[in-house]
Amino acid sequence: MSVVVAPSLPIAFDLPPERSATSPPESRGLARDEVRLLVASPSQVRHTRFHALPAHLQPGDLVVLNTSATLPAAVDGQRSGQRPVVVHVAGPHAGDPDAWVVEVRRPDGRGPQTDIAIDEVVSLPGGVSLRLVAPHPDPALSVGSRLWRAHPDPPQPHVPYLFAHGRPVTYGYLTGRWPLDVYQPVHAREPGSAEMASAGRPVTAKLLVDLVAHGVQVAPVVLHAGVSSLEAHEPPQPERFVVPAATARLVEHTRRTGGRVVAVGTTATRALETVADTDGRVRAGEGWTDLVLSRDRPARVVDGLVTGWHEPGASHLALLEAVAGADLVRRAYAAALAGDYLWHEFGDSCLLVP
Repeated sequence: MSVVVAPSLPIAFDLPPERSATSPPESRGLARDEVRLLVASPSQVRHTRFHALPAHLQPGDLVVLNTSATLPAAVDGQRSGQRPVVVHVAGPHAGDPDAWVVEVRRPDGRGPQTDIAIDEVVSLPGGVSLRLVAPHPDPALSVGSRLWRAHPDPPQPHVPYLFAHGRPVTYGYLTGRWPLDVYQPVHAREPGSAEMASAGRPVTAKLLVDLVAHGVQVAPVVLHAGVSSLEAHEPPQPERFVVPAATARLVEHTRRTGGRVVAVGTTATRALETVADTDGRVRAGEGWTDLVLSRDRPARVVDGLVTGWHEPGASHLALLEAVAGADLVRRAYAAALAGDYLWHEFGDSCLLVP
């Protein structure tokens, strides 16, 4: 099942530049699970570290993780006239099996190229020519599109090409580059995400054992995340997902027995809610989802959410409100801003338990 709903207006706030996590926590002397964790419930807001997550869940709860692995999805290229660009490969195109969805960005990483023309060709490593055939997702957009449907010549799947020629996607707030394993959650299994499903990065093998020892079950889904852009806060694009039958059964069992379904990240939330019927029943499924959660389409099965901190105006904020409600999300963000939490993929975390 897939549903498109226009998102409600997300919360607004000012984010000072110093709140960006400019490097992995390991470079700041922290283990993955030592980033800060803000726990927000209707009764209180608490401040702790991510390794304490099990203590804030209950026996009988179910934690759902996205096991998509991160691709080295950034490739250096050249436009005509030897003008350098960076191409971010979001993934395959839903309706064109020979096409990639790409974003062409400035070489300094600080924004997309907005002057791309239809049928322009970008030269990539390995003798590949990438022809930009139409804006995406709206092919009628004549100028200014951020994403493009593109045909590689010679035709080839994007995953092996990226492992041969790509590097991890980075943005301008980062102060360096790091190898791909820095961008991999420990539970990642199937390569497919253009950008790390970062809410799960602080999870460690020990924390997974601690969850199970606490009586919390853990289940996988897959949602291959595309490329985001800090300059354009459009709703999420269609993405590939898998909800296994075993996970669907665990969700149903958890709900029948009074436990809570806690998704790690907006990607896991989107996958679960895609296969949720109007009565809240979940079934196995796979394919493409264009679901957009908001106050107008609230969560049906996800009761809690582990998440990072999102930029002002980001469409992800509407999803947080769809799970936790606007008041709790606003209180959590106010506490994070007052408490010097760090933003972005290497930053701190939040547990919303409405």
